[in-house]
Amino acid sequence: MALVVLVTVVVVGVRVIGSRGPSVDPDSRPAQDRPGTVLLVPGYGGSRDGLLRLAERIRATGRDAQVLTLVGDGTGDLAAQVQVLDDAATAALAAGAPSVDVVGYSAGGVVAGLWVVRDDGAAKARRIVTMGSPLNGTTLAGAAVSQVPGACPTACRQLAPGSAELRELAGAGSAVPWLSIRTADDETSTPPETAVFRGATNVGVQEVCPGARVSHSALPTDPTVTALVLRGLAPGPIDLTGAGCA
Repeated sequence: MALVVLVTVVVVGVRVIGSRGPSVDPDSRPAQDRPGTVLLVPGYGGSRDGLLRLAERIRATGRDAQVLTLVGDGTGDLAAQVQVLDDAATAALAAGAPSVDVVGYSAGGVVAGLWVVRDDGAAKARRIVTMGSPLNGTTLAGAAVSQVPGACPTACRQLAPGSAELRELAGAGSAVPWLSIRTADDETSTPPETAVFRGATNVGVQEVCPGARVSHSALPTDPTVTALVLRGLAPGPIDLTGAGCA
Protein backbone atom coordinates (compact mmCIF):
# COMPACT_ATOMS: atom_id res chain seq x y z
CA MET A 1 0.00 0.00 0.00
CA ALA A 2 1.34 3.42 -0.89
CA LEU A 3 2.41 5.62 1.99
CA VAL A 4 0.03 8.52 2.41
CA VAL A 5 1.02 11.84 3.93
CA LEU A 6 -1.37 13.66 6.20
CA VAL A 7 -1.45 17.31 5.19
CA THR A 8 -4.41 18.72 7.06
CA VAL A 9 -7.16 17.89 9.49
CA VAL A 10 -10.54 19.30 8.53
CA VAL A 11 -13.42 18.22 10.80
CA VAL A 12 -14.37 15.19 12.88
CA GLY A 13 -11.09 13.53 11.96
CA VAL A 14 -11.61 14.00 8.23
CA ARG A 15 -8.30 13.87 6.37
CA VAL A 16 -7.26 15.39 3.07
CA ILE A 17 -4.24 13.65 1.56
CA GLY A 18 -2.23 15.50 -1.09
CA SER A 19 -0.91 14.25 -4.42
CA ARG A 20 -0.65 15.22 -8.05
CA GLY A 21 -3.37 14.09 -10.42
CA PRO A 22 -3.76 14.28 -14.20
CA SER A 23 -2.88 17.64 -15.69
CA VAL A 24 -6.22 19.29 -16.50
CA ASP A 25 -6.91 22.92 -17.35
CA PRO A 26 -9.03 24.20 -14.41
CA ASP A 27 -11.20 26.10 -16.88
CA SER A 28 -12.18 22.83 -18.56
CA ARG A 29 -13.48 21.26 -15.38
CA PRO A 30 -17.24 21.19 -14.70
CA ALA A 31 -18.51 24.05 -12.55
CA GLN A 32 -18.90 22.91 -8.95
CA ASP A 33 -22.12 24.88 -8.54
CA ARG A 34 -23.87 23.07 -11.42
CA PRO A 35 -24.57 19.50 -10.24
CA GLY A 36 -26.00 17.21 -12.89
CA THR A 37 -26.49 13.48 -13.43
CA VAL A 38 -25.20 11.08 -10.78
CA LEU A 39 -23.78 7.78 -12.05
CA LEU A 40 -23.53 4.98 -9.48
CA VAL A 41 -20.97 2.23 -10.15
CA PRO A 42 -21.46 -1.19 -8.48
CA GLY A 43 -18.65 -3.16 -6.94
CA TYR A 44 -17.02 -6.51 -7.63
CA GLY A 45 -19.70 -8.96 -8.71
CA GLY A 46 -21.89 -6.20 -10.15
CA SER A 47 -24.81 -6.30 -7.69
CA ARG A 48 -27.02 -3.20 -8.07
CA ASP A 49 -29.48 -3.78 -5.20
CA GLY A 50 -28.05 -1.47 -2.55
CA LEU A 51 -27.16 1.24 -5.04
CA LEU A 52 -30.71 1.27 -6.41
CA ARG A 53 -31.93 2.30 -2.95
CA LEU A 54 -29.23 4.95 -2.70
CA ALA A 55 -30.20 6.24 -6.15
CA GLU A 56 -33.77 6.73 -4.91
CA ARG A 57 -32.50 8.93 -2.09
CA ILE A 58 -30.44 10.97 -4.53
CA ARG A 59 -33.42 11.40 -6.87
CA ALA A 60 -35.45 12.67 -3.92
CA THR A 61 -33.10 15.69 -3.85
CA GLY A 62 -34.06 16.51 -7.43
CA ARG A 63 -31.05 14.96 -9.15
CA ASP A 64 -31.06 12.41 -11.95
CA ALA A 65 -29.36 9.22 -10.73
CA GLN A 66 -28.52 6.11 -12.75
CA VAL A 67 -27.12 2.80 -11.48
CA LEU A 68 -24.83 1.31 -14.09
CA THR A 69 -24.93 -2.33 -15.16
CA LEU A 70 -21.43 -3.72 -15.36
CA VAL A 71 -20.12 -5.97 -18.11
CA GLY A 72 -20.65 -9.63 -17.24
CA ASP A 73 -20.64 -10.15 -13.50
CA GLY A 74 -18.22 -7.36 -12.73
CA THR A 75 -15.31 -9.69 -12.04
CA GLY A 76 -13.59 -9.29 -15.41
CA ASP A 77 -11.04 -6.72 -16.53
CA LEU A 78 -11.73 -3.37 -14.86
CA ALA A 79 -11.02 -1.70 -18.21
CA ALA A 80 -14.39 -2.98 -19.46
CA GLN A 81 -16.13 -1.39 -16.47
CA VAL A 82 -14.27 1.88 -17.06
CA GLN A 83 -15.65 1.90 -20.61
CA VAL A 84 -19.19 1.40 -19.30
CA LEU A 85 -18.74 4.44 -17.06
CA ASP A 86 -17.24 6.57 -19.81
CA ASP A 87 -20.05 5.69 -22.20
CA ALA A 88 -22.65 6.61 -19.57
CA ALA A 89 -20.94 9.91 -18.75
CA THR A 90 -20.63 10.83 -22.41
CA ALA A 91 -24.32 10.02 -22.99
CA ALA A 92 -25.44 12.08 -19.98
CA LEU A 93 -23.45 15.12 -21.07
CA ALA A 94 -24.66 14.76 -24.66
CA ALA A 95 -28.23 14.69 -23.36
CA GLY A 96 -27.74 18.07 -21.72
CA ALA A 97 -26.55 17.30 -18.18
CA PRO A 98 -24.46 20.25 -16.96
CA SER A 99 -22.06 17.86 -15.24
CA VAL A 100 -21.60 14.29 -14.05
CA ASP A 101 -20.98 13.05 -10.51
CA VAL A 102 -19.82 9.48 -9.89
CA VAL A 103 -20.59 7.40 -6.82
CA GLY A 104 -18.46 4.25 -6.68
CA TYR A 105 -19.17 1.44 -4.24
CA SER A 106 -16.32 -0.92 -3.34
CA ALA A 107 -14.44 -1.79 -6.54
CA GLY A 108 -16.69 0.70 -8.31
CA GLY A 109 -14.59 3.41 -6.71
CA VAL A 110 -11.48 1.96 -8.32
CA VAL A 111 -13.32 2.01 -11.65
CA ALA A 112 -14.17 5.68 -11.09
CA GLY A 113 -10.56 6.53 -10.36
CA LEU A 114 -9.23 4.66 -13.38
CA TRP A 115 -11.78 6.51 -15.50
CA VAL A 116 -10.40 9.81 -14.21
CA VAL A 117 -6.86 8.98 -15.30
CA ARG A 118 -7.69 7.08 -18.51
CA ASP A 119 -10.69 8.60 -20.22
CA ASP A 120 -10.57 12.32 -19.57
CA GLY A 121 -12.76 11.80 -16.53
CA ALA A 122 -11.03 14.71 -14.82
CA ALA A 123 -12.64 17.00 -17.41
CA LYS A 124 -16.05 15.29 -17.24
CA ALA A 125 -16.62 14.60 -13.54
CA ARG A 126 -17.68 17.37 -11.19
CA ARG A 127 -17.36 15.16 -8.10
CA ILE A 128 -16.33 11.62 -7.11
CA VAL A 129 -17.74 9.88 -4.00
CA THR A 130 -16.54 6.41 -3.02
CA MET A 131 -17.76 4.01 -0.32
CA GLY A 132 -15.57 1.27 1.08
CA SER A 133 -13.38 1.29 -2.01
CA PRO A 134 -10.05 -0.60 -1.93
CA LEU A 135 -8.22 2.33 -3.49
CA ASN A 136 -4.90 0.95 -2.26
CA GLY A 137 -5.91 -2.69 -2.78
CA THR A 138 -7.46 -5.24 -0.47
CA THR A 139 -5.53 -7.89 1.38
CA LEU A 140 -8.31 -10.38 0.56
CA ALA A 141 -7.41 -10.14 -3.11
CA GLY A 142 -3.72 -10.27 -2.26
CA ALA A 143 -4.24 -13.50 -0.33
CA ALA A 144 -6.27 -15.00 -3.18
CA VAL A 145 -3.57 -14.16 -5.71
CA SER A 146 -0.88 -15.84 -3.63
CA GLN A 147 -2.84 -18.81 -2.29
CA VAL A 148 -5.52 -19.73 -4.85
CA PRO A 149 -4.63 -17.84 -8.05
CA GLY A 150 -6.89 -20.06 -10.16
CA ALA A 151 -9.90 -18.87 -8.19
CA CYS A 152 -9.00 -15.17 -8.51
CA PRO A 153 -10.59 -13.62 -11.65
CA THR A 154 -9.03 -10.70 -13.50
CA ALA A 155 -10.63 -7.98 -11.38
CA CYS A 156 -9.61 -9.85 -8.23
CA ARG A 157 -5.97 -9.75 -9.34
CA GLN A 158 -6.29 -6.07 -10.27
CA LEU A 159 -7.53 -5.28 -6.74
CA ALA A 160 -4.53 -6.89 -5.06
CA PRO A 161 -2.16 -4.37 -3.42
CA GLY A 162 0.59 -3.26 -5.77
CA SER A 163 -1.21 -4.15 -9.01
CA ALA A 164 -0.50 -2.10 -12.12
CA GLU A 165 -4.06 -0.75 -12.05
CA LEU A 166 -3.73 0.52 -8.48
CA ARG A 167 -0.39 2.15 -9.24
CA GLU A 168 -2.11 3.88 -12.14
CA LEU A 169 -5.04 4.87 -9.94
CA ALA A 170 -2.71 6.73 -7.58
CA GLY A 171 -2.46 9.45 -10.24
CA ALA A 172 -6.16 10.30 -9.92
CA GLY A 173 -5.77 11.86 -6.48
CA SER A 174 -6.32 15.60 -6.78
CA ALA A 175 -7.79 15.72 -10.28
CA VAL A 176 -11.43 15.88 -9.09
CA PRO A 177 -13.01 16.86 -5.75
CA TRP A 178 -13.33 13.46 -4.06
CA LEU A 179 -15.01 12.18 -0.91
CA SER A 180 -13.91 8.73 0.27
CA ILE A 181 -16.06 7.08 2.95
CA ARG A 182 -14.87 4.04 4.89
CA THR A 183 -16.06 1.95 7.82
CA ALA A 184 -13.97 0.37 10.56
CA ASP A 185 -16.16 -2.74 10.23
CA ASP A 186 -15.16 -3.39 6.61
CA GLU A 187 -14.46 -7.07 6.11
CA THR A 188 -14.02 -6.89 2.33
CA SER A 189 -11.85 -3.85 1.64
CA THR A 190 -9.13 -4.73 4.11
CA PRO A 191 -7.67 -3.07 5.99
CA PRO A 192 -10.37 -0.37 6.11
CA GLU A 193 -7.66 2.27 5.72
CA THR A 194 -7.22 1.15 2.11
CA ALA A 195 -10.02 3.62 1.36
CA VAL A 196 -7.83 6.53 2.48
CA PHE A 197 -6.80 8.16 -0.77
CA ARG A 198 -4.38 10.90 -1.70
CA GLY A 199 -6.08 14.13 -2.70
CA ALA A 200 -9.47 13.07 -1.32
CA THR A 201 -11.48 14.18 1.66
CA ASN A 202 -11.31 10.98 3.70
CA VAL A 203 -13.82 10.17 6.44
CA GLY A 204 -14.66 7.13 8.53
CA VAL A 205 -18.27 6.46 9.45
CA GLN A 206 -17.21 6.01 13.07
CA GLU A 207 -15.56 9.44 13.04
CA VAL A 208 -18.92 11.13 12.53
CA CYS A 209 -21.00 8.52 14.37
CA PRO A 210 -18.97 6.91 17.16
CA GLY A 211 -20.05 3.36 17.91
CA ALA A 212 -21.78 2.87 14.56
CA ARG A 213 -21.56 -0.67 13.18
CA VAL A 214 -21.61 -0.65 9.39
CA SER A 215 -20.41 -3.65 7.39
CA HIS A 216 -19.06 -3.41 3.86
CA SER A 217 -22.30 -4.66 2.32
CA ALA A 218 -24.37 -2.19 4.37
CA LEU A 219 -22.55 0.92 3.14
CA PRO A 220 -24.90 1.80 0.24
CA THR A 221 -28.02 1.67 2.45
CA ASP A 222 -26.76 2.87 5.84
CA PRO A 223 -28.49 6.18 6.78
CA THR A 224 -25.32 7.85 8.08
CA VAL A 225 -23.40 6.89 4.93
CA THR A 226 -26.27 8.12 2.76
CA ALA A 227 -26.17 11.47 4.56
CA LEU A 228 -22.43 11.71 3.90
CA VAL A 229 -22.92 10.83 0.23
CA LEU A 230 -25.54 13.56 -0.15
CA ARG A 231 -23.15 16.07 1.42
CA GLY A 232 -20.48 14.93 -0.99
CA LEU A 233 -22.80 15.55 -3.93
CA ALA A 234 -23.98 18.98 -2.76
CA PRO A 235 -23.54 22.02 -5.03
CA GLY A 236 -20.97 23.72 -2.82
CA PRO A 237 -17.53 22.47 -1.78
CA ILE A 238 -17.39 19.20 0.15
CA ASP A 239 -18.20 20.21 3.72
CA LEU A 240 -18.74 17.66 6.49
CA THR A 241 -18.97 20.22 9.26
CA GLY A 242 -21.59 19.09 11.75
CA ALA A 243 -21.98 15.64 10.18
CA GLY A 244 -23.25 13.08 12.68
CA CYS A 245 -25.36 9.98 13.12
CA ALA A 246 -28.40 9.76 10.89
